[in-house]
Amino acid sequence: MPENRRPSRRSTPDAQQPTAPAARRSALGALPPKAPRPPRSRAALRAHADLLFARLHAAYPDAHCELDFTTPLELLVATILSAQCTDKRVNLVTPALFARFPTAEALAAADVAEVEELVRSTGFFRNKARSVVGMARALVAGHGGAVPREMDALTGLPGVGRKTANVILGNAFGMNEGVVVDTHVGRLAVRLGLTRETDPVRVEQALVPLFPRERWALLSHLLIAHGRAICEARVPKCSACVLADVCPRVGVVRAT
Repeated sequence: MPENRRPSRRSTPDAQQPTAPAARRSALGALPPKAPRPPRSRAALRAHADLLFARLHAAYPDAHCELDFTTPLELLVATILSAQCTDKRVNLVTPALFARFPTAEALAAADVAEVEELVRSTGFFRNKARSVVGMARALVAGHGGAVPREMDALTGLPGVGRKTANVILGNAFGMNEGVVVDTHVGRLAVRLGLTRETDPVRVEQALVPLFPRERWALLSHLLIAHGRAICEARVPKCSACVLADVCPRVGVVRAT
């Protein structure tokens, strides 16, 4: 008598579909092979930092500030407007703004309501308009309308924090006074095992000793470029990453 057997799952159409957990893993994407541990000693961290910089520089040789500007004032205004807004959007807005208010004196005398309309599409336009006009008034009153070259003077202006000041000093004046830490830089600094800090000021403090001073401004551009192109916030493209074999992938739970 033939032996009674349970039907094989392979013989049923449903069996050809992945189970729910497998389907979920497939949808999320598998991580690349096991990541190396983050370096711990100061010497190992510096060697790791040197390698990361070299590879990123080779991958993004043209990395630069993507805000359009021709003067320090234009970059300062554009950087204020870029908060929680893309550089591309800001670059669409600033030509009309700068044509209407080409100098600090003109911007200082501007009607805030008019500035609001010009910058509306950047989001949070009321706060940004007040900051831009207030900054211009402070420039005229305290600096003769010129953008200062000192960190303390810049951060004393309305709407200007340390990140914005670092952008201005590094890109308008070619001065390496610090590392610009935006969301991309902060995220990558942790994933790459360079720091465990998440506060922007502490992230900057952790990065500065690891890289030569002359690299600070460019470092930000490289990390931002890589964050936009590959190391995205939700699902990084680890399989296409030039750092895949040396990146600890701290905090990464899914990738492609």
